[in-house]
Amino acid sequence: MKKTIFIVIMLGMFGWAIFAFVNNSNQQEAEEENLQGNRITTPLQQGSEEVTESDEVGLEQGQIAPDFEVKTLEGDTAQLSDYRGERVFLNFWATWCPPCRAEIPDMQKLYDEKDVEILAVNMTASESGQQVVADFVDEFDMTFPVLMDPEGDVLDTYQVVAYPTTYMIDSNGRTQFISLGAMNHDQMLQQLERME
Repeated sequence: MKKTIFIVIMLGMFGWAIFAFVNNSNQQEAEEENLQGNRITTPLQQGSEEVTESDEVGLEQGQIAPDFEVKTLEGDTAQLSDYRGERVFLNFWATWCPPCRAEIPDMQKLYDEKDVEILAVNMTASESGQQVVADFVDEFDMTFPVLMDPEGDVLDTYQVVAYPTTYMIDSNGRTQFISLGAMNHDQMLQQLERME
C-alpha cells in the first residue's frame, strides 16, 4: 500500500514537472515572438513614446486595423469598417475565460458612459455552443454588439494569443492601444481619452 502511494506521488510530481517545463517553454517562445515583432506586442503605457501612424493595414500600433465581416449573436452582419469615424473597443473573449468574465462589467460601464463602440468578438470555436454565449450575454446584461467567430477567422487575423485581448482603434481606423489580458474601467477610460 505504501509503495502504491509512493508511486502515485512520484508520478504526480513527474507529471507536474513536465507540465511546468512545457508551460515555461511556451511562455518563452511567446516572449521571443513578441520581441521579434511576429506577434502582438505589449501595449504602450501612458507617458511612453507616441504611436507612429501608418496607412498600412496591420496589427501594430498606428497601423489600420484589419477589416473583417462576421455575424452578430442576433444574426446581423457586422463589419469593422462600418464603424469608421467612431472610436472602437475591439475585444476578443470567451465565456469560459475568468479574466474575460471579470472584464465584461467594466466594458458595459464604459459603453454606457462614453461615446465608444464596443465590438466583443466571441471566440465561438472554443465555446460548447451559441446558446452558452446567449445565456452569458443575458447574465451580464451586455448591450453592446457581440460578434460571433465560429471558425476562428478573426482570431487568426488578429493573432490573438492571450484572453482577453483588446484593440483600441481610433476614429480613423488605426490601432492606438493593444492590451493582452483584462483591463479595468480606469485603464479603459485612460486609453479611450488618448484617442480621437
